[in-house]
Amino acid sequence: MRVLLLADCCNPDWPSLPIVGYKYAKAIANYADVVVATQIRNQPNISRDGLGNAEVVYLDTEAIAAPISRLASLLRGGAQKAWTLQMAMDYPTYLAFEWYAWRTFKPQLERGEFDLVHRITPMTPTLPSPMASWSPVPFVLGPLNGNLPWPAAFTAELKREREWLSKLRQFYKVMPFHQSTYSRSSAILAAFDHTMADLPEESSAKVMNVPEVGIDPAVFSPTVRPKRDRLTILYAGRLVPYKLPEVVIRAMINSPQLQQHRLVMVGDGPERPRLEQLIAEHNLGHCVDLLGQKPQAEVGQLMREADIFAFPSIRELGAGVVVEAMACGMACVVVDYGGPATLIQGDRGVKVPLGTFDQLVDRFVVELEALVGNPDRVRELGQTAYHHAMTYYSWDAKARKTLELYDWVLGKTPTKPDFWEQPIQSQAFQEV
Repeated sequence: MRVLLLADCCNPDWPSLPIVGYKYAKAIANYADVVVATQIRNQPNISRDGLGNAEVVYLDTEAIAAPISRLASLLRGGAQKAWTLQMAMDYPTYLAFEWYAWRTFKPQLERGEFDLVHRITPMTPTLPSPMASWSPVPFVLGPLNGNLPWPAAFTAELKREREWLSKLRQFYKVMPFHQSTYSRSSAILAAFDHTMADLPEESSAKVMNVPEVGIDPAVFSPTVRPKRDRLTILYAGRLVPYKLPEVVIRAMINSPQLQQHRLVMVGDGPERPRLEQLIAEHNLGHCVDLLGQKPQAEVGQLMREADIFAFPSIRELGAGVVVEAMACGMACVVVDYGGPATLIQGDRGVKVPLGTFDQLVDRFVVELEALVGNPDRVRELGQTAYHHAMTYYSWDAKARKTLELYDWVLGKTPTKPDFWEQPIQSQAFQEV
């Protein structure tokens, strides 16, 4: 099977969407003859690391993309805020990318040299794909993720995130190529209920629920943790308003019991000065460490060294970092909203009800105190989380399920696959 993957964002060094696109493309290339079309900005890092078995074609759209990117950064006030505005500014840039891809691969597509085309990035439903109409072979879209409403209790954080344009988000449905993207796609991969609720109803028969997040077991894996009296709580993520890193520090401030343990915070962003001030004002230097941003390999090591993952984000679409923590055998405490609410179910973690800021602080104090006081439960939650993560979220498992979807699209199998009927990985599970 020969597949053309469209992956505008695809980079082994860049966090969030670019590395997700890179890992997904590399995994699919283990099972199909893959050509990846990506933007030329990714060439230095991909050339250095390779992309597994995939052939890579770089498309130079910088004449359009570079000035729009500079304008978007100016309007956003930097690269950490106003993501809805960024998506709006990406519209012409992404259309240019697909036009370049069509111009480059049109002869091969028309000669039938590809069995199908699959757009894996961008993953937002707000950016359409004209290739869905142009391609003479079946077109697969996704995984998509988006459409998670901003919680009403956090208007202050919304303002600090400069998300004023979010009120106009639904306007994307009347933009050119939106309708044809969904009507002409042969299959659509969509992550979580909040995304599937945003898709056209007439597309439901061709939608497969597939979370876009995944883990690389070579980077994120468990270890046998020694029994110890002082446990480590870890936060990993950008230090931005909607992720509420302040909640975890406030929990430490309010709990003498938690101060007997250790909080490690990995990540950087505009909230860092406020957090550093809080730590200094409350003399938490003995139990709270801000480490800044770290590469994936170091994050994986820190997760193996820690015991509990505290993640109070209140608008997390996918929460790949939670899956990574699960894969490292950590007991996760998350907010019961968005992606984390789906990832953490049953006995593989703790969900805190969505409430006001102060309510979240109080609930995190309660749950974290309960965990540090019961190390056996911490280990049990981590073990169950690890099994779940390895069953469903390894890139290999996701790639094999994607190939099942390809077979259904091409008529090789009669039944649309169900992602959640994933078989257990053949590798032996470790005790954590």
